[in-house]
Amino acid sequence: MTEPTELIYMSAKQVSEYLDLNEKKVYSMANDRILPATKITGKWLFPKILIDRWVMDSCHSGMLSDRMHITGSDDPLLSMLVARMMSQVGKSELISYSSTGSRLGLDLLSRGYADVCTLHWGSVEERSVRHPALLQGYANHQQWVMVHGYTRKQGLMMRPEMHHRCQELDKVSQQSWRWVARQAGAGSQQHLEQWLMKQGAAFEELNSSIVAQSERELAGYIARNNADIGFGCQSVALESGLSFVPLVTESFDFVMPQGIYFRRQLQRLFNLLAEPQTQQLAATLGGYDLTDCGKLLWNGQ
Repeated sequence: MTEPTELIYMSAKQVSEYLDLNEKKVYSMANDRILPATKITGKWLFPKILIDRWVMDSCHSGMLSDRMHITGSDDPLLSMLVARMMSQVGKSELISYSSTGSRLGLDLLSRGYADVCTLHWGSVEERSVRHPALLQGYANHQQWVMVHGYTRKQGLMMRPEMHHRCQELDKVSQQSWRWVARQAGAGSQQHLEQWLMKQGAAFEELNSSIVAQSERELAGYIARNNADIGFGCQSVALESGLSFVPLVTESFDFVMPQGIYFRRQLQRLFNLLAEPQTQQLAATLGGYDLTDCGKLLWNGQ
């Protein structure tokens, strides 16, 4: 490679020479968000410092990176563990987690804006079909792997005084209760719509005017009496003082590019999930089963 001197930004031609790649390949990798780049007035520019970092991460399977960003589905246990990891590493590394919903998280992962995406798109029984089918809708899914995190109980959340009225499940959708929805592409919304379909109902038939962007936001609307009922995980219902009717045991899984699997922050997270203290925390939160955490479920095929 011929290294340009004192460059801040490189052109596609310079990157092709620097990395010994065909220039068309460089454009293709930029369009697929594989190479770090930005387009200004129709012209691709490649920050040299990020190109060097990309090469280093590629050479060492991401193990040398000092940061990891997790996006995707919302989960209280994961939020607590990421906060715990940050308190341990201090200022030496950055481990962040932003809940965006499953589909938006996968969009961000495919564009290179995130390192790991969490998702819960199917029950434990349907996971081997629903999760790969979802992932295969993304152009660079062949580079991804999916690893099991844990299972969670998902179902209906409501205030305690409403719990007895939710026992006849076939009548729940017929009530005039105020529902809280989740944003399109969220796993909880997918579960709700699938459950309603089995009841012979549709989400559009419900009395719903509020859309929550996270599980905790949804629970807050119900706890404050801004709404009556919604769909989410057991741990969020319990922490918000709500009652819960379980409907499905879902698989909460982690998706990442193959190299990211070996990144030390991710391996530290999986090790933390296996610790007895985390098992105790999961039992306290409610609705979790950490059996088979870290098990490889899918390798892009």
